[in-house]
Amino acid sequence: MPATLDLDPDQLLSTTRAVRKRLDLSRPVSMDLVRECIELAFQAPTGSNAQGWHFVVVSDAGKRAALASLYEKAWSGYAAMPQSAANVHGDDPTMAQTQERVMASAEYLAHHLAKVPVHVIPCVAGRVEAIPAVIAQASTYGSILPAVWSFMLAARARGLGTCWTTLHLMHEQEAAEVLGIPFDEVTQVALIPVAHTIGTEFKPGPRKPLDGMLHLEGW
Repeated sequence: MPATLDLDPDQLLSTTRAVRKRLDLSRPVSMDLVRECIELAFQAPTGSNAQGWHFVVVSDAGKRAALASLYEKAWSGYAAMPQSAANVHGDDPTMAQTQERVMASAEYLAHHLAKVPVHVIPCVAGRVEAIPAVIAQASTYGSILPAVWSFMLAARARGLGTCWTTLHLMHEQEAAEVLGIPFDEVTQVALIPVAHTIGTEFKPGPRKPLDGMLHLEGW
């Protein structure tokens, strides 16, 4: 086992950030290290113990460039979306500076994704849009998301930075063709850039007060 950062569980949970500008684009990432993080991810809970997860690890420069091209094409329409970082807190002026930083960071990644040494594409068996019941869709995503978060925590503990991104899913079928993923049988859920971080010190992110989000015994 390689050395891990000196973080207690609370520090690990509160300082595993979405890393974009502090990804070290010049330093290679060992495939053994990525594999170790995925092995830990596979200990996550999964619905009905189905273990229908798949992690596609991409280090080939040509394939990374192809994925980055799809991502950048999707970025061009992202800023105008209601769910973009520029718009989600539009009614809260106290969040304006934070969201400006998030958008700047996200734009940086969109223009530099090809240089990130490893892209990890987590997938889950089946086509989610073909599942009619909300409970079935929730359980399907619930069978892969804990594993991805475990991967990101394991990466942070080893000095790697990650970020959950989904823009390439606007062109999911094209990405499937780049990577040979059987599109009709497998759903991609994210693209996780992976690189060593520039420095290892990260702080908890700014968050809205708990009392406005916590509901006891009902809404």
